[in-house]
Amino acid sequence: MARGCAVLGTGGGGDVRTGVLAAKGAIRAYGPVPLVRLDTLPGDALILPLSGIGAPTVGHEMIHSEEEPKRIAEEVERLFGRPPSAIMSAEIGGENGVSPVAWAARLGLPLLDADGMGRAFPEVQMVSMYVAGLPADVVVMSDVAGNVVTIRPVDGLWSERLARAVCVASGSHALMADYILTAERAHGAVIEGTVTRALSIGRATEGAADPLRALTAELGAARLITGKLTDVERRTTGGFVRGSATIEGTGADRGRTLRLELQNENLVALEGGRVRAVVPDLITVVDTETAGAVQTEALRYGQRVTVLAWACDPLWRTAKGLETAGPSAFGYTHEYVPVEELETAGASAFGHDSVPVEELEGRG
Repeated sequence: MARGCAVLGTGGGGDVRTGVLAAKGAIRAYGPVPLVRLDTLPGDALILPLSGIGAPTVGHEMIHSEEEPKRIAEEVERLFGRPPSAIMSAEIGGENGVSPVAWAARLGLPLLDADGMGRAFPEVQMVSMYVAGLPADVVVMSDVAGNVVTIRPVDGLWSERLARAVCVASGSHALMADYILTAERAHGAVIEGTVTRALSIGRATEGAADPLRALTAELGAARLITGKLTDVERRTTGGFVRGSATIEGTGADRGRTLRLELQNENLVALEGGRVRAVVPDLITVVDTETAGAVQTEALRYGQRVTVLAWACDPLWRTAKGLETAGPSAFGYTHEYVPVEELETAGASAFGHDSVPVEELEGRG
């Protein structure tokens, strides 16, 4: 599951190694965690979406305490008059996909086979519940110092602004529950089957003679480049990791260069002044030999990597989905083009006659 979540994290969502340690420890202490489908829950069952919020580089060192999910669950029970019935990952990507196993074990609750993204995104409102039009009534946050903050934002955009401010005050890392909802309201508002999907991705490379080929086939992904990391620019600011990474092609890709733009996750892949892939489609950097995903905070000069890109959940290609997490949401000014169209549009050049980089100017 952790291998799959790392791939779906598109570079963000936190380092899965921390989540694995927490999950294994919690399962040993509290027992196994049932995985349940949405249609097996009563309509009034309260679903608690949980995720870490903040800069992944900080989260790697500032580990969630065991008390954070308990404090949030207690506050939610106080606010709603009943305890939650299931835990859901707000984003299946990265540590935020794995750690809910630990949180569910500690709370004695099942884990819902669903999430709010089908990947990882950097901002609070970038979830399927927001796209579906559900109100962001309550956000509950807790940090390692023991603080508990309840926010009642007027909408999803304000939930990002206020939650980010609290996160920065907590050292740029905290635990958060948002879009707390019943099973009845969750139908059509969450992306179902994503835990199972992460497991399938993780298992795809087990025992494979060519792990990279096996992973690419499982994802239905386009291979953008195979090469060596030659430059990484990364900074932590405003509760995010921002920057870029440059990969110079090797072997059959020698003479080519790909640049990735980052905001916690890999947002855009550029080559030769043209876009190769862009959010909300998924762009992931993997180790060329093992096919293990490399998070943005772990990118280092000299790494031998392959960049893969594949299609996002159809929800993100709707008008509201693109408004929420498409190129314009991150300051880019061109129209979104699906990765499969970029992949097949022009076999001349490097196989992609896509959007000129000049149209991307003005990023915030």
